Amino acid sequence: MNTMTIDNLKSIKADRKKFASITAYDFSFASLIDNAGIEVTLVGDSLGNVIQGHGTTLPVSVDEMAYHTANVARGITSSLVLSDMPFMSYSTVPAALENAAVLMQAGAQMVKLEGGEWLVETVYSLTQRGIPVCGHLGLTPQSVHKLSGFKVQGKESNAAEKMLAEAKMLEDAGADLLVVECVPSSLGKTLAETLEIPVIGIGAGPDTDAQVLVLQDILGISSRQPKFSKNYIEQASSIQDALTSYRQEVLSGAFPSKEHGF
Repeated sequence: MNTMTIDNLKSIKADRKKFASITAYDFSFASLIDNAGIEVTLVGDSLGNVIQGHGTTLPVSVDEMAYHTANVARGITSSLVLSDMPFMSYSTVPAALENAAVLMQAGAQMVKLEGGEWLVETVYSLTQRGIPVCGHLGLTPQSVHKLSGFKVQGKESNAAEKMLAEAKMLEDAGADLLVVECVPSSLGKTLAETLEIPVIGIGAGPDTDAQVLVLQDILGISSRQPKFSKNYIEQASSIQDALTSYRQEVLSGAFPSKEHGF
């Protein structure tokens, strides 16, 4: 049983401290992430982009997520393992229950789902059955076609208010964490202050309770470096150093700086 728990993460927030999260897709990198003390390891469906070479996350299957989750889980002893539920694997409550069970049995300790109000019943059903849930609002990559591309979300006041309301709904339904992606820094701050559960930002400014980045981005091996990310390998002597440095900068508040926000 991994030593990092949901209660630990909530205590970090309650103490007004921060924690770090990063994606992993295999045993070797998971071991390095664990050694760096990174609190949450996300087995992201971003593997569709960085491992499989697709333009979006949409082609990733539940079986592929389970395979990568199992590989990552074998490399982890302390970090909390969070696994993405891929595109359309939670379109109905029964599908969500069945597919979440596959990921939990593969080694996930929590599953992440993209969406707001429509997910409330699903989140409630999962958490009632002992499956912890992380919500995901803002730029939701599985909805890239509906959103007309990878764009900052929640810029208009009505969109920000809607996101805030949906975040509260997810929390009330039983979600234990929330990822918020590519929103104005001011909205990231409001979400973190409003919710009792920890809010993990990616391109959501410096005031969220935690940060998450894609492993390949911090190692400078992505085809395109997002504005919200930082290449940590440039000043590091090893991958292990880069991961440790990333965590230290998140905890100290040095990352993200203004240039990484919207």
